[in-house]
Amino acid sequence: MSKEKFKLHPVTAIINVVKALKDLLIPIVIIVVANGFNFNLDYRSETFFSEMIPLFILIIVVFGTMISGLVKWWTFVYWFEDSELRVEYGLFVKKKRYIPFDRIQNLNYKEGIFHRLFKLVQVQVETAGSKNGKPEAELTAVTRAAADEVEIQMKRAKQKTPSESELSEKELAEAIEEKEPSSIVLHKMKVPELLLLASTSSGVGVVLAGVFAVFSQFAEFIPFDMIYDEVAFLMEYSYIAAMILIALALLATWIISVGLTFLNYYNFTVIKQHDRLIITRGLIEKKRVTIPLNRVQAIKLAENPFQQMLGLASVAVESAGGGFSGESDKKIILFPLIAKKEAFEPLNELFPEYDFDVMHTIQPPKKAQPFFYRIDFIWLVPLISGISYFFYPYGLLSLLLVIPIILLGRWQFKTTGYNIGGQQITIVSRFISRVTFFALKKRVQVTQGSQTYFQKRRQIGSAKIVVMSGMTGASATVRHIDQQEVEKILSWYER
Repeated sequence: MSKEKFKLHPVTAIINVVKALKDLLIPIVIIVVANGFNFNLDYRSETFFSEMIPLFILIIVVFGTMISGLVKWWTFVYWFEDSELRVEYGLFVKKKRYIPFDRIQNLNYKEGIFHRLFKLVQVQVETAGSKNGKPEAELTAVTRAAADEVEIQMKRAKQKTPSESELSEKELAEAIEEKEPSSIVLHKMKVPELLLLASTSSGVGVVLAGVFAVFSQFAEFIPFDMIYDEVAFLMEYSYIAAMILIALALLATWIISVGLTFLNYYNFTVIKQHDRLIITRGLIEKKRVTIPLNRVQAIKLAENPFQQMLGLASVAVESAGGGFSGESDKKIILFPLIAKKEAFEPLNELFPEYDFDVMHTIQPPKKAQPFFYRIDFIWLVPLISGISYFFYPYGLLSLLLVIPIILLGRWQFKTTGYNIGGQQITIVSRFISRVTFFALKKRVQVTQGSQTYFQKRRQIGSAKIVVMSGMTGASATVRHIDQQEVEKILSWYER
């Protein structure tokens, strides 16, 4: 391999600065708000230094951030040597990282706004040792040709045989290209599916939570008294007008949710290429992640109540390696929204060792039903007591909260179950959404049974399995089943 050293594109300096400023956005807002938006530029004033100290600190931090971004770009070099990708950067403290190509699990790509303007791409190198969603190495901005060269060098190192060592560079590249497997598009989201995803997912709730968070941060600058007077006058004048305003607010929230969904999942495509999956998505910022199929630890099929009524579901895989850039969660969305019946065909093609046609599960006994909701009374009883005392007599209406809690517990009871078939265990559970967890015995890292004092009296217990995923692993628990069933799960794993 050539020892020629390569530098990143100059746009890297801008990207580094923008990224650092983005991370400093919250501290900047806090400093500005804490100063009351007052910056006294009159140096003769007595309050000049006290009011300008936050601004001076802000300027120093921003200036230091810009210098740091420029230095990292100026000193960053990478090259290929001895079947390794080698990276070096740093001015006063030199940091070096040598990554053998045969240890690289996948190369993930991302195209942000600056990348797309200059036809560049960000390359993230991920190995089995990558943690917290952080890549082993990152080429912040390189040309597409340079990114392809990294992949070519990796494939040469992995596929090169003794007989191929005598071939020329051109002949070797052609041989590698012939070995490249064909690609099959398994799933591609369409616009109607994106609209359904935005409408049935938790996106609307996230938008509302974000609005409330903004209001709470800037509460002192919002004229709530004037707004309350206007709303009270409007309610007195016309209930219809008030309902129209509420409907418009909900419509605006839905539109924002749809917009965010389009930004994140636009052109969401799943491609199978030999023994790996390639997932691409994004409108403004394009992302591409590669998932080796042998790194998939478990499969989760989730259905929230709205999706369940419509026969829809989302499918995710728990991966021991791989993930979208900047995301620490190793749960990778395979199908954000798909008809449940249509999901099994591509899943069977991708994971033939799994059995997704699990019709019957072993459910908790009837004596376990109270355990699904009575634990909620620990926080519900003090809440109802407090509301009833301070807001008597209308606070007594809080007693009605008992009804939905019991109904939710009964719903969880009817949903919970498990099934063991050969080398596979399937666990179905529900908090609000119904989650079906598929795992193979060889992927299970830990299996444990638990039993509280009250469960022991009724001869029931809970069983939990853990598979490798991220820092703490991914788990599934089947709660309040017969004690014999817990022992059955433990025995299955021991054998």
